[in-house]
Order: sequence, then structure tokens, then C-alpha cells
Amino acid sequence: MVTVGLLVRLDARPGKESEVADFLRAALPLIQDEMATTAWFGLRFGPSSFGIFDVFPNEGGRQAHLAGRVAAALFARAEDLFVAAPVVEKVDTLASKLPRD
Repeated sequence: MVTVGLLVRLDARPGKESEVADFLRAALPLIQDEMATTAWFGLRFGPSSFGIFDVFPNEGGRQAHLAGRVAAALFARAEDLFVAAPVVEKVDTLASKLPRD
């Protein structure tokens, strides 16, 4: 069961779109090591508009993710890759369907 999540919006700098897509793909192995990250998605909304959506069973899992390696790398590369700092929105999940183990 998941109760909380994050929605992160990212707008790539002109010419950095491929690097942002590569960054999101490269983040997946790091996310797979996070036991409390129940689901994680790297998203592309349009040519230069990207995002991340992930969910967690509780606030502790969300906070652990925010203190993790992907978040650190995202903010370390923000000035180079994005037109503005990533917008991180904390969300509560009202309903979900996840794969069964």
C-alpha cells in the first residue's frame, strides 16, 4: 500500500533534452536499491518537459528518498540541465493499483 508520493516537474534547458532523458534512465538502478520506493517513473511530457512520479508506503519512505542519491544528483545537476530548479510537490495518494508480488 502507498500513502504518499512526489511529483517533480523538470524543464530542460535548450539543447539538454537528451541529457535529461539519459539522467532519468540512469537513475533507475539507484532507485531499485531504495526499499521504500514502491514505484518510480521517469516521465516525458513534451519535447523539453520532463518529470518524476514516485510513491511510498509512508512519510519515512518519502523522506528517505528525498535524502537519497537520486535527489542529490538531481539538485547537483539542476543548474546545468534545467531552466529552473526542479519543482518537487508532495502528494497524498487517494487510490492506487500496483502489481502484485
